Order: sequence, then C-alpha cells, then structure tokens
Amino acid sequence: MSTATFNSICFNQGYWRKGEVKISKVKNRNQRVKFYVGGASVLSTKCMQSSEKNKREVRIGLLGASGYTGAEIVRLLANHPYFGITLMTADRKAGQSMGSVFPHLITQDLPTMISVKDADFSSVDAVFCCLPHGTTQEIIKGLPRHLKIVDLSADFRLRDIAEYEEWYGQPHSASELQKEAVYGLTEISREDVKNAHLVANPGCYPTSIQLPLVPLIKAKLIEHRNIIIDSKSGVSGAGRGAKEANLYSEIAEGIYSYGVTKHRHVPEIEQGLSDAAQSKVTVSFTPHLMPMIRGMQSTIYVEMSQGVTIEDLYQQLRKSYEDEEFVKLIDKGVVPRTHNVRGSNYCFMNVFPDRIPGRAIIISVIDNLVKGASGQALQNLNIMLGYPENTGLLYQPLFP
Repeated sequence: MSTATFNSICFNQGYWRKGEVKISKVKNRNQRVKFYVGGASVLSTKCMQSSEKNKREVRIGLLGASGYTGAEIVRLLANHPYFGITLMTADRKAGQSMGSVFPHLITQDLPTMISVKDADFSSVDAVFCCLPHGTTQEIIKGLPRHLKIVDLSADFRLRDIAEYEEWYGQPHSASELQKEAVYGLTEISREDVKNAHLVANPGCYPTSIQLPLVPLIKAKLIEHRNIIIDSKSGVSGAGRGAKEANLYSEIAEGIYSYGVTKHRHVPEIEQGLSDAAQSKVTVSFTPHLMPMIRGMQSTIYVEMSQGVTIEDLYQQLRKSYEDEEFVKLIDKGVVPRTHNVRGSNYCFMNVFPDRIPGRAIIISVIDNLVKGASGQALQNLNIMLGYPENTGLLYQPLFP
C-alpha cells in the first residue's frame, strides 16, 4: 500500500484527528514524494495498528548481522514500512539474539541469528550481504536466482577479476556472476541499479570521492592528472573484529596513515573515475584513521581545465545534484563537517580555490556506516524493488 493510499484510508475512516494536522507533499524530479505532517498527536492506536498490517511486504535476509554494517541495516529498517527482516546469519554468534550482541537494538522483534549454512532462503525476497571480503563470492553464487542482492563487501566491485586478484590476494571464485554485478553508486548509476539482480555496494572512501569528482570529470572541467586525495575515517570503518591497531590506546589522541600507496579502494576509485573520463585515470590516495567512531572526510586537490573557474565547478555540482535527496552542495564558503552528516545518509560537499593558480580543493563528508555502507545499500535495494529510494532513510543527522 502506498503512503498516499494509507493516508486516504486513515482520513476516510476517521482515524486522523480533525483540525490537529496539516499535510503537504512535495514531489521532486525523481518522483519521490515527501509528506510533511504538522500539528499534535495525529494517529489513533487503531490507525497505527492498521499501518502495522501493511508492513513487511518484502522479506529481508541479513547475512553477517553481527558486524557494524549489519547492525546499521537493522537500525535503518526499524522505520522502513515495507521491508522486514525474516532471516539473520552470523556464524560466530549463531544461536544468539541481535539484542544480546547489540543491546541498543533490544527493542526490535528479530529472528535469532543462525549459521549461514543453516539458512533457508525460500523465506526471503531480498538479501543484504555484510560478510567479510573474500567470503562472499561462494555464498552469493549459491543463492536462489530470484533474490535481489546487495553485497556490501568488495567482492563484486571490480569488473576486472585479474585486478581483484592482484589487490585482494586471492582468486575470484564467481567470475560469471561478476559479469552481472552492477556497481551501485546510486546517484551515478541509478538506472542500472533499477534492473539489477546483484548490486555491488561501493566502499566508503570511493563514495565520498566519486560523488564530487565524477560530474566534474564528465563535464571536462578538471584534468585527469595530478588528482590528490587525502581521506580520513572514523574507526568503525575498520569493522568490529578485534584488532590491536584499533585499541583505544592505539587510536586515541592521534592520527594514523595506513594503506599508503596500496589501499584496496584505489582500484575501485580509479575504475569509477576512468569510466567518467573514458580513459585511464590514476590518483594519489592516502587514507587516515581518526580518533572518532563515525564519519569520513575526503579532501581532494585537482587541477582545473584551461579557462575553468571555481564558479564553473560549483555550478556543475549544483546542477548535478540540485534534485538529489542525499547529496548536497552547501553554501559557498562553508566548510563541510563530518558532525553535520553523522548518523544520516547525506553527503555534503563544497569547492574552494587553492592558493596555487588553476587548482581547486574539494571537500566531501559522509557517515562511513550510512552513506558509505548500509544507507546506500538500502537506497539501492529500494530502487531495485521499485520503492521510493528515500524510504527508511530520512533520519536527520545527529548533532551534537
């Protein structure tokens, strides 16, 4: 049932309290509808119960539920009117409840986690796969063909399986399935995502980098050479596994550069930028670990094409994203901050003149667990199944 139909039923059956509510709706270029409700208490218990009956139209399987991205999907789906989790796997936590592993989710009515080998996929319509890199290919290869799948690992992001083997140090075990995978940078690949069976959800760094750069490269406003990317991430990007390098005493009160010249997101970034340029693009990319839990900032240094100005870059980004729900070019001169997107599916960006003539500085911020992972995954599955892509994702950023 659509939101509009549901609202109509509530009005017709007298569940809305007359005189206490005002409703307006706004539809943008992508035909996504927002409802704005103002006033006092608007729904009676009866209508809320009627609403519950119309939930769970799509049965969701969540593989790898005990990690940060799995927990984040559960949090987002708590307010999704159509998707309900009916299957959860977590091999090391099999037999446990989600609430015992993540106490902040104890209020959610969820199935007990089981081992993936015991999963019955006949009970689900779509799957979020949050398993570690290198473990996903064989599992997804064995899933029923009718399922819609969003894979949050890196296993299907690189089209060239030889490149995957070079950067991930192991052979690709599902080369035929790789040919079907659609790279799901939503705002760039929306039309391809619509008809996909398998979407490879982008990495967090590549999301924060490609969103500002792809429109500028396509418009030929920046040179392909000398792109320098300095990115910083919260510790949650490293996952929940116990690692000495991620101990509080190792991370707090410091900053740590890692994966210098060899971070595994490099080929993914270059693949996307090369597609935009229709020629090979090579970048200098260095990630850093910051003493914070969530958040990611990419500071990108580019050379503008001959005759191009900062205003040209700004206007191109404005034109590219003016009708987008989750990508926002902020006011001129305002520096994006990770605090301003925390807990949300938004990407904020801006462009500044460099002191070096002919160069520009672009700053992009996201929440690495939401737009950089689970939020974008939900955005993609909404599109794959024909639902408004903002469904379940209109959480506003947490501040302070």
